[in-house]
Amino acid sequence: MKTVGYAAKSEGAELTEFAFERRDLRNNDVEIEILYCGVCHSDLHAVRNDWGTSRYPLVPGHEIVGKVKAVGSNVKKYKQGDTVAVGCMVDSCQSCDQCDNNEEQFCREGMVGTYAGKDRETGDMTQGGYSKHVVVREEFVLSVPQNLELSRVAPLLCAGITTYSPLHKWGVKKGSRVAVVGLGGLGHMAVKNAVAMGATVTVIGRSESKKDDAVELGAQHYLVSTNDDEMKKSQSAFDVIIDTVPVKHDLSIYTPLLDIDGALVIVGQVGPVEELNTVPLLMGRRQVAGSLIGGIAETQQMLDFCGENNVLPECEMINIDEINTAYERMEKSDVRYRFVIDMESLSA
Repeated sequence: MKTVGYAAKSEGAELTEFAFERRDLRNNDVEIEILYCGVCHSDLHAVRNDWGTSRYPLVPGHEIVGKVKAVGSNVKKYKQGDTVAVGCMVDSCQSCDQCDNNEEQFCREGMVGTYAGKDRETGDMTQGGYSKHVVVREEFVLSVPQNLELSRVAPLLCAGITTYSPLHKWGVKKGSRVAVVGLGGLGHMAVKNAVAMGATVTVIGRSESKKDDAVELGAQHYLVSTNDDEMKKSQSAFDVIIDTVPVKHDLSIYTPLLDIDGALVIVGQVGPVEELNTVPLLMGRRQVAGSLIGGIAETQQMLDFCGENNVLPECEMINIDEINTAYERMEKSDVRYRFVIDMESLSA
């Protein structure tokens, strides 16, 4: 199937219009006309080959919302016209212990990313959601609650599940004490999800600059990490800390804030952090952990939860030809808090 998107043709190149072909519909495939695609910071990393694994041409985008256009002969769950979504992965082996445990993101053979992945049957590189159409196997397609504002759903497929999953895994509920480090695309979703779960939420920032935003998003408290007195008073104050900072930084200033058996969960930085002082871990049975996205079942659970609680990201809508400017602004944190591409702006 011929389609069109926006792609980086080489490492670090600006994204430009790109005509390409999607695979023919297999028996278990769903063909989706893309309506909206979120812009994730990892898209920028991939385009620039910051992780050293990118191949080109590369069509980014793994926060996809659209309408079913056609289905394969064996598809049972979806039909033409359904509103659906696709997140960060489009396939896995479906037979290992992790896939059997609904944790496809940890597939022993490696999940297939929505873009820059390797098709399990053909070996072709997968291309993402900055495009008119996508073809995905049925098991990796998600249903979108009808009550949610469709133009704001896309970032839930990455930022939403990336923050929901650790909150869910570490049992956050009414009365839980949650802190969120950093108030960006991930951080603001961590706040919204934790508040909807009934937690008492504190945002931790380096200055007072985002205090008003944090309160507006539902956080009850704000803690300035550069204020030694405030940090000392907050020792043992939290059950879970969600760390969304996307660069190398010092974790040791946050671990004393955890109560006994508390967890600091990293969801932002992919790579090294500063040397860690283990004393607070040993003295309080505290833990530092990492979390990726979530499995398909948990991602559907997250979407349903957001539908029930009307949890949606704060978004700025852009046209596809504004994507390179959006990347520049995203790098400067000049967005509140996620860009979403209106794919109607892309010519067919």
